[in-house]
Amino acid sequence: MISSSPAPGLIRFKLTPTTHQNFKAKRQPRRVKWTKAGRAAKGKEMIVDSSLVLSQFAKKRNVPVKYDRNLVAATIKAMERVEEIRQRRERVFTKRRLAGKLARDRKREADRKVVMEGEHLIRKELREREEGQPLVAEVAKASRLHGEERLRQKKKTRMLVDGTTQEEMDVD
Repeated sequence: MISSSPAPGLIRFKLTPTTHQNFKAKRQPRRVKWTKAGRAAKGKEMIVDSSLVLSQFAKKRNVPVKYDRNLVAATIKAMERVEEIRQRRERVFTKRRLAGKLARDRKREADRKVVMEGEHLIRKELREREEGQPLVAEVAKASRLHGEERLRQKKKTRMLVDGTTQEEMDVD
C-alpha cells in the first residue's frame, strides 16, 4: 500500500495490482492465504500482543513532560526489554508451529521402521503380487490374438480371516 497526498489534508492510498484486484473482487482478506489477516486467522502469524504495544512509551500527553535523563534511560531500557520479550515469544510461537511437522515426520519414520521389522509377515503378500504381474501381461498378449477363439477369464480372490487368499475362476 502506497500513500500519496495530492492536496493538503487529502491522503490517497494506492494498492499493489494484486491487492487492488482482490479488493475490487470484494475478497475477504481473512480468507486469502497470503494476507497478514489470513495468516493470523489460520494461526500461522503471531498476532500483536496488547502487552507489548509500545503505546505506553509514546503516549499523547496534555502537559509536556520535562526532560529527565533517568526517565529517558529507564524508558529505553524498558523498550529493549519489551523487544527481547517479543523476540522470545516469536521463537516459541515458531517452535510450536513447527513441532507438529516434526512430530509427523517422527511418526512417519516410526511407521517405516515397523514395516521394515514386520516385513517377514507380509512376504507372502509380496510374493503373490509379483506372481500376479506376469499374468496380466499374458492376458494382454492373449487378447491381442485375432482369428482365434479365446476365453476371457476373470479371477476373483477372497481374503480369508487367517490372512491367506482363496482364488475362484469365473468363465464368461
